[in-house]
Amino acid sequence: QLQLVESGGGLVQPGGSLRLSCAASGGTLDYYAIGWFRQGPGKEREGVSCISRSGVSTNYADSVKGRFTISRDNAKNTVYLQINSLKPEDTAVYYCAAGITAGCSTRGNQYRYWGQGTQVTVSA
Repeated sequence: QLQLVESGGGLVQPGGSLRLSCAASGGTLDYYAIGWFRQGPGKEREGVSCISRSGVSTNYADSVKGRFTISRDNAKNTVYLQINSLKPEDTAVYYCAAGITAGCSTRGNQYRYWGQGTQVTVSA
């Protein structure tokens, strides 16, 4: 069964950057579209970005466009989320998820496999 592990979170000052990684085991990621989601304190889960199996199609939530970049390296079985110009409202647990879907989607119900999440805290 496919397992996903996120890493790269941490405490960062406003305006800083992080690169989150989503590494897969128990299967090959190139069968799956990948989504990144986040859930901040007291907030509902939000889909922030996704990437298709081939990497040709990507999508971003309006709140992160221009600041977040999703990419994948199927040879390394890993998907990345580069997050720049961080704001305090980006504070959340970030999750990656894998699913069989045409193109990609930021809707959580399109994804079957989920990681445990990595905490991103943006604070001065």
